[in-house]
Order: sequence, then structure tokens, then C-alpha cells
Amino acid sequence: MMAVVVSLAVFVVVLIVAFVFIGWRDRSRLSTPEDSAAVRDATSTQARYAAERHGAQGEVWRSGQTPNST
Repeated sequence: MMAVVVSLAVFVVVLIVAFVFIGWRDRSRLSTPEDSAAVRDATSTQARYAAERHGAQGEVWRSGQTPNST
């Protein structure tokens, strides 16, 4: 009975190690320079939209704060 439990434990450990190793290997293989360029482009686009949105909100706030000279 003890041999069966030890064998199952070793089998589970080997499966976990194989799963982790294959995941690590595939992750480094799937990453390409185009992927990192796409991430940089998306980040800059997101920052630009956020800056535009922030500027538009500031204009709305300022237009509500200025007195009307009529």
C-alpha cells in the first residue's frame, strides 16, 4: 500500500513539473517583438485617449466656472 501512495505522489510531482516547464517554454517562445510593439502602441494610444478625455473634462469645468458677461 505504501508503494502505491509513493508512486502516485511521484507521478503527480512529475506531472506538475512537466506542466510548469512546458508552460514556461511556450510562453517565452510565443512572445515576439511584434507583440511587445503592439503592447507599446496600445499603451500609448490609451494614454493619449486618457489625456484627451482629461482635457475635455477640464474644459467643461472651466466653462462652468467662467461668469457670463451679458
